[in-house]
Amino acid sequence: MTASQLPDIASEDLGARPRQAARARRHLPGALTLACACAAVACAVAGAAGIWFAPFITGVVIGAVSTRRPAAPAFSSATLAAAIGWVLPLLWDYLHGEPIVATARVVAALAGLPAVPEITFLAGVLVAAIQSATGCALGRVLAASLRAHG
Repeated sequence: MTASQLPDIASEDLGARPRQAARARRHLPGALTLACACAAVACAVAGAAGIWFAPFITGVVIGAVSTRRPAAPAFSSATLAAAIGWVLPLLWDYLHGEPIVATARVVAALAGLPAVPEITFLAGVLVAAIQSATGCALGRVLAASLRAHG
């Protein structure tokens, strides 16, 4: 390989990538905050309607939209949105006198857990967060694959 075939390192702008990453970080919180709020509302409405797989769907959407962004904020916003969206209907029912504590005790007994309703609530929120994180991973992979092949 001759010297003329080597890339010209001196002419390459080495500061371009850090500037692009800094620019992406500046715009990231607003977009993810909006996506997190919309996903939390969607999970809350769907959870109140009994659609148990809503955190997965919102995770897929957040993952597909955030493929050009770092993965950690996308995953954390998706799981946070699912957790908030899943807690809101439970809190609403509890504040309006629904017998969710008794139901949680029965579910805990059937699952072999201690008859403490808080454990059942936390298990439900954890399942919603896991669904959302899994959906986010799938959405990121599908969107990147479609972008590469299409």
